Amino acid sequence: MLSSKIQGLIVGAFALILLTACGTTDEAVKPNKDQTPSQTDEQVTKEQPQEQEEPEEGTPPTALEAAATVMSILKAGDMNSLSAWAHRKKGIRYSPYAYVDSEEDLVFSKEELSGLMKDSTVYEWRTFPGSGALIELTYADYHKQFVYDVDFIKNAEISLNEVQGEGTTINNLYEVYPKDTHDFVEYHIDGIDPQYEGMDWRSLRLVFEKIGHDHILVGIIHDQWTP
Repeated sequence: MLSSKIQGLIVGAFALILLTACGTTDEAVKPNKDQTPSQTDEQVTKEQPQEQEEPEEGTPPTALEAAATVMSILKAGDMNSLSAWAHRKKGIRYSPYAYVDSEEDLVFSKEELSGLMKDSTVYEWRTFPGSGALIELTYADYHKQFVYDVDFIKNAEISLNEVQGEGTTINNLYEVYPKDTHDFVEYHIDGIDPQYEGMDWRSLRLVFEKIGHDHILVGIIHDQWTP
């Protein structure tokens, strides 16, 4: 049997081993203020979902914004795109001068508009002021003379619900298109050739029916000096 002295040494050594092990464990789990997150912690942080704001729904264009788009379409002669702006039931009415003749002015439906530029039909578009001669043109020729006959996008002054060009022709726009249900945007050029001293002014009025917040194209009114 071991002497009591040896037994005491063995017990002491065993206790020292236990204390050392416990100290090491405590130090291992003790947080270090200077310690940076491990790579695993960074990955977890990056993978946590972040709240994102829902995208706002698109808002309908204002009358001025709608007119800018339509003007670009008219300049390009893109009738297919123009048809997308037309009123489903009322189509688009074309007026060669300020006076809107709700009985005689030609109206084209969405379906008819798409192929108009290639249509060889010669239409009667009312009469020329002064001479009274019939305006007999294909749509393509009418477009060149009574729609986009000058570079409105580049040179025109733009107004909302305000008439700029005024000639001898009666302007009955609001009689046909009441202001409480319609907006119109006018593109106006004071004059083209200085020698005519403004008698060659041009205006193009785009008339939109207001349906809720939408603007639907229902009229294209050309205007110019008339005798």
